[in-house]
Amino acid sequence: MASGVGEPPFPAVDKCDASRLGTESTVAADLDGTLLRSRSAFPYYALVAYETGGAPRLALLLLLAPLAAALSRLASSPAAGVRVLVFAATAGARVADVESTARAVLPRFYAADVHPAAWRVFAACGGGRRLVLTATPRIMAEPFLRGCLGADAVAGTELATWRGRATGWVDARRGVLVGERKAQALREMVGHGEMPDVGLGDGKSDYAFMRICKEAYLVPRTPVEAVRADELPKRIVFHDGRLVQRPTPLVALLTLLWLPVGLLLSLVRVAAGALLPMRWLHVAFHALGVRVVVRGSPPPPPRHGGGATGGVLFACCHRTLLDAIFLSVALGRPVAAVTYSLSRLSEFLSPIRTVRLTRDRAADAATIRTVLSEGDLAVCPEGTTCREPFLLRFSALFAELTDDIVPVALECRMSMFHGTTARGWKGMDPFYFFMNPRPVYTVTFLDKLPADLTCGGGKSSHEVANYVQKVIASTLSYQCTGFTRKDKYRELADNDGVVRASNNLGW
Repeated sequence: MASGVGEPPFPAVDKCDASRLGTESTVAADLDGTLLRSRSAFPYYALVAYETGGAPRLALLLLLAPLAAALSRLASSPAAGVRVLVFAATAGARVADVESTARAVLPRFYAADVHPAAWRVFAACGGGRRLVLTATPRIMAEPFLRGCLGADAVAGTELATWRGRATGWVDARRGVLVGERKAQALREMVGHGEMPDVGLGDGKSDYAFMRICKEAYLVPRTPVEAVRADELPKRIVFHDGRLVQRPTPLVALLTLLWLPVGLLLSLVRVAAGALLPMRWLHVAFHALGVRVVVRGSPPPPPRHGGGATGGVLFACCHRTLLDAIFLSVALGRPVAAVTYSLSRLSEFLSPIRTVRLTRDRAADAATIRTVLSEGDLAVCPEGTTCREPFLLRFSALFAELTDDIVPVALECRMSMFHGTTARGWKGMDPFYFFMNPRPVYTVTFLDKLPADLTCGGGKSSHEVANYVQKVIASTLSYQCTGFTRKDKYRELADNDGVVRASNNLGW
């Protein structure tokens, strides 16, 4: 594989004919700059830093990032640069928190950065073995690589730990996995078997392991579009974490600078929502930078005179804990909402009536009937929020209790912080939503269900629930799923939060 002076010692990955790689072929690949388009791992360290230590740890990482870059590039010591990033992002953090972040937060950002040319070759070896060698701590990268890309084995830098916490140092037995250490790790992974058929890398720190592969290719630095989500083996439906954007150094700096301003603005917005009359909130929120878009024809308020009884049940998709509040803002009047796990702080600050359910079907049905007899009611049959363009399975209970059902499609846009969490303190969810510079809530009122599509018209409650889910999904261009609240929390707690694309994605 010799080449002329100044030329790379390996051909570009575009020269690799992936169609000739058989089901028994083995591939070994680097991560940053190879399987991922970005050569910088800073955003992923930043996510770990923020999720395990908040703004102070992210600020420390940002402060030390120039030193890490100088050591990696100017001093030609990539291992030293990695050690600086590892220290800043993990020193003192609980190992369980790092693992949780790697399962529930990082995969979504990794999946949006997969390099198409490297993935073409890596995916072609699906019948053989797919090995990954990376300087990134294994604890950070392995859940995504195994769960989303189908890697069979991952070798990465190991963290030194003490009493369940990361010390900030690298395990001295293997050190940082760069250069010759990658080659040694590959030999250990292969054992007495043959060396990989194909090696994929992007720089000098990969040459050592690439040379012992039967053939090797370099991934160029030219900008390319990432692999589409539906082209990966598994789709990410559930994920967690507070940061919306990939935290590059610039984004991380802007986030830190915005935090105190955003917190103050959030307190003002929450106070306005809690203290002002509902009919004024649309104008007040607009003045405070919160945009509320109303589409469709909102139904008139219920009339209790003249023999009319009860109210309308608004069946909404579930995007944040503020769904029912923005539904009320769109209507110009408060609408009661049923909840399962609303924090006491959120209940205290809520400008609308909230009614706790117990997950006992009979008791909950009685509670909902009582509230409906008194006026309009908002329910979210999904039972939990989903950030991606999917709708979870709708519980059928609401369809059994009334035929006056109005589907409502809700969308919200957040540019900096997610207003939901599965792992953090839910009491902070409204504040994080309102910390976004210009959040947008879109409330679309759909037509009231015709009588022949309700339980009173002969449909089963499951048919009604499925129909409501379908019309809301069609309005939002979302995809219906069969996943439930339990599935979400099982995914985020027990693995990396990804699911197979073929599972339950059709309603």
